[in-house]
Amino acid sequence: MGQEAAKTVIIICGPTAVGKTAVSIAMAQKYNCSIISADSRQCYKEFNIGVARPSADELKQVPHYFIASHSIQQDLTAASFEQYALEKTKLLFAKDDQVVMVGGTGLYIRAFCEGLDEIPDIDPAIRVGITEMYGAKGISWLQEQLKEKDPAFYASGEIQNPQRMMRALEVIESTGQSILQFQKGHKAVREFNIIKIGLELPREELVERIDARVEAMMKAGLLEEVRSLLPFKTNNALQTVGYTELIDHLEGRCTLEKAVEQIKIHTRQYAKRQMTWFKRDTAINWFHPGNNEGMWDFLCRSLTD
Repeated sequence: MGQEAAKTVIIICGPTAVGKTAVSIAMAQKYNCSIISADSRQCYKEFNIGVARPSADELKQVPHYFIASHSIQQDLTAASFEQYALEKTKLLFAKDDQVVMVGGTGLYIRAFCEGLDEIPDIDPAIRVGITEMYGAKGISWLQEQLKEKDPAFYASGEIQNPQRMMRALEVIESTGQSILQFQKGHKAVREFNIIKIGLELPREELVERIDARVEAMMKAGLLEEVRSLLPFKTNNALQTVGYTELIDHLEGRCTLEKAVEQIKIHTRQYAKRQMTWFKRDTAINWFHPGNNEGMWDFLCRSLTD
């Protein structure tokens, strides 16, 4: 901080349904700048309702990037996002002093802020095989494979996240080394300032918001959105809360009522994991999403320090 005319990325993070979209739009309007989404699912053009993508009206209010910008048939990773967001930020800084980044994908935000250690290329055949086996046998198969082949990762506590488990299994099978050996913790140095704002609500209020959002998604046509994506059901992108449960229903494994209840439960669990991740980052400054005045005061002080 303190450099003359320093460029700044203002990051808005927090759990699903906390109200990040509204805050980010208000902030981008205040600073007359653009928004880069840091959401690993809103970037897919085939996804809309189930990922709570900003509405058409919201997208018109402020220029957004990494929203409906890719296809689910593209293999996106945190490294992909890092490269995309750094390039986009550089272009936006040519005309603006600030850029707002908003999202709940903690690994994407960390990749943008700190960089990622390089992991060797993965054999595509191994990736396809793991994805297909996961689609056929589920999360318990991933857990068993990692317990046997990468006990260090298995002990790390990341054994409820299918994406991370598939990635770990890909790496151990492609390289013979645990993914943990590639995570050395070297932080990249960025040529701009970063200010992080976290949004949080009392648990009961967040649960109410999550349940209401799921009901609204169902009324908006989420079931039909998922039905249209059934041909891609084994795709990594479809291993997502709101989609996997409705695929189970459409394939006769549970009732619609049960699927909707599972979406609510799994979304609450996901929100809890998001908060656990973000609370580890001591650089995040926490606010209630309705405390606009507090956020503005904080940003005003931070941007002039």
